[in-house]
Amino acid sequence: MKKTLLVISAIIITQTTFAQQESAFGDGEWFQFKMSYSGFLKAGNATLYVKETKLDNKDVYHVIGKGWTSGMIKWFFKVKDRYESYFDRTTLLPYKFIRNIDEGGHTKDLEVDFDQKNNKAYVNDKKKKTKTEFETKPNVQDMVSTYYYLRNKINISALKIGDEIRTDMFFDEENYGFKLKYLGTEIIDTDFGKIESLKFRPYVMAGRVFKEEESLTLWVSKDKNKIPLRIRADLRVGSLRAELEAFKGLKHPFKIVVDN
Repeated sequence: MKKTLLVISAIIITQTTFAQQESAFGDGEWFQFKMSYSGFLKAGNATLYVKETKLDNKDVYHVIGKGWTSGMIKWFFKVKDRYESYFDRTTLLPYKFIRNIDEGGHTKDLEVDFDQKNNKAYVNDKKKKTKTEFETKPNVQDMVSTYYYLRNKINISALKIGDEIRTDMFFDEENYGFKLKYLGTEIIDTDFGKIESLKFRPYVMAGRVFKEEESLTLWVSKDKNKIPLRIRADLRVGSLRAELEAFKGLKHPFKIVVDN
């Protein structure tokens, strides 16, 4: 379960087909997800919370993501992760990213400051006590801000099955070209009823965690909120599933499909 929050990370890295003018989210939005391993074993929970604040006199959104193991799994593999992003309220480009994790004794404590004007990332590794400068792509996103940036910009009416959505992201100490494919629409059963969703296939790195590049499937609500509803991951050993189980502070009505 070392990668429990990796699934939420994939949720965070979602949805550049641009056109939408009205914001999909706002101050006070909060999600909670429940995680299960191989379809039956409770694995943990994760939350995402958005609040408006200021950073160096700039108006920003501050998003806090947390993940932790629960149930039987926490007794033999404990996870406690925290991710934070500060990004501009207008451009949605990040200024600061924080990753503080403990995954079964594997720990990281990183703080990244972005210079968007000069395409630089300054990484402060607090665990190793090192500071490093990296070149970044123009308009680069961090792992958390990517989800909110693309979620706010996606134009549902322009999507066609097979479309690939791409963006540049900086994670830890590496530039990463993120890509996902649009698979179409699907009505899925959730804790809140039947929801019409957009289905995506995020591409991941095959190897130690995932079976192959196409190991993830993601569903988000087909409404103005575009909230993550479900994600399924095929791992090298077993599978992991995340489901939205609670929310508050949505900016738009949450649409439930009513059967005739």
